[in-house]
Amino acid sequence: MRLISQLHEERKMTPLGRIWQAFVDNPFALVGLWIVGFLVLLTILAPFIAPYSPEAQHSHAILMPPSWDQTGSVEFFFGTDDLGRDIFSRVLHGVQLTFGMSLLIVLVSLTIGSIIGAISGMMTGLKSSILGHLFDALLSIPSLLMAILVVAVMGPGLTNVFWAVGIALVPQFIRAIHQAVHDELQKEYVTAARLDGANTFEIFWYVIMPNVWDVLIIQVTMAISAAILDVAALGFLSLGAQAPSPEWGAMMAQGLDNLLLAPWTITIPGAAILITVLSINLVGDGLRSALAPKRN
Repeated sequence: MRLISQLHEERKMTPLGRIWQAFVDNPFALVGLWIVGFLVLLTILAPFIAPYSPEAQHSHAILMPPSWDQTGSVEFFFGTDDLGRDIFSRVLHGVQLTFGMSLLIVLVSLTIGSIIGAISGMMTGLKSSILGHLFDALLSIPSLLMAILVVAVMGPGLTNVFWAVGIALVPQFIRAIHQAVHDELQKEYVTAARLDGANTFEIFWYVIMPNVWDVLIIQVTMAISAAILDVAALGFLSLGAQAPSPEWGAMMAQGLDNLLLAPWTITIPGAAILITVLSINLVGDGLRSALAPKRN
């Protein structure tokens, strides 16, 4: 009886409900989702909960260790840097610059890439083949290298990093959407919809797109991880955020001179990058597993 009722409940679940159930059954994906949600909350509330300004200098607490060290103080939970700035406050403000800006970058790249990819994917024949090979060529260039090339032309700074990383990520979205739409266009149900009198827009929006959302969602999670690493890497190379910015990559670069004397000035922002990217990858893997039965 219990098995029958369980099967009955599964039949009543919507396709979205089944995907969500498969996702929450993965504990690692669920932990990653909680961390990502917490980071989104910090992105909004960081200026209000940070105990100090990210540029505030405390001359009486130069290179103070974190609070769990014997010589540390609860007043400076993650310790201070060589200028007496509170690392905890700087990491909190850095969430907006590294994680928050990466979300905006991906949103802009997603919008541009989806439009171009959808239009090119609906093309057929020689034009579609040429565009496919062109996108493959663009994807052969790593996103970080392309971002470095763009920043080298435009100059350093957060605004230029925004556009540099965004431009570097657009080809990934174009290629993913182009390939997904092009593959769906060959399916028999698309031919059936065309024979029923559906126009090109109706075929794209009502027939093809419902089967492309899963590819788009997975691509977004991968792009967010890549954007975070690219923004942090450019900051670390002094091509992105400039001192005294609390961007995590720039914080690591600013702490290099004190690596042996005060390793926490590098390890703490580095751990923030690691945890953020790891949590997003866990969410992406969970979504990939949850959507796999649908794709199969």
